Amino acid sequence: MAKKEEKAVVPAQVAQKTPNRLKEKYLAQVVPSLTKAFNYTSVMQVPKVEKIVLNMRLGDIKDNGKSVQLAVKELELIAGQKAIVTKAKHSVANFKVRKNQEIGVKVTLRSSRMWEFFDKLISIALPRVRDFRGVSNKSFDGRGNYSIGVKEQLIFPEIAYDQIEKVRGFDICFVTTADTDAEAKELLSLLGMPFAR
Repeated sequence: MAKKEEKAVVPAQVAQKTPNRLKEKYLAQVVPSLTKAFNYTSVMQVPKVEKIVLNMRLGDIKDNGKSVQLAVKELELIAGQKAIVTKAKHSVANFKVRKNQEIGVKVTLRSSRMWEFFDKLISIALPRVRDFRGVSNKSFDGRGNYSIGVKEQLIFPEIAYDQIEKVRGFDICFVTTADTDAEAKELLSLLGMPFAR
């Protein structure tokens, strides 16, 4: 009768997540400030950043497969997450677009990656913009969401100047749970978004 082999029980290694300083700031400072400013009766009413969406249009290189892949890699480096290539839903002859043609790249960031990107944007990337005087305070959509455009991807430290094919910009959309633009602006301001005076 053969002995059963006993398997060594290895304790599961739980990844120690480092707390993000921007998330800690939100919980410790922003929530009490917003509650006081807008007289919320519950913590659940306090608006928060739900997700951040990065979107890069590929209109000039949509026919060049190699350039599309380079753009995808750049956005993945910036976001730290796999990007999705978006395709055209309809054919538009005036824009020389065919159905199912690759026309853009997008990344949706949530949870810890969202907080890391937000922190990197306001503390590293935006200060590297030439003649930076703050972001526009008129880019709210009326429902508490905020969008900004980045003219060149070089402001992010992950992108090396000598490795890019072309200077290319993209849009960043901050989706919040705020009901009004005033609440969303106050939320983003308290988190450190440098709005223009």
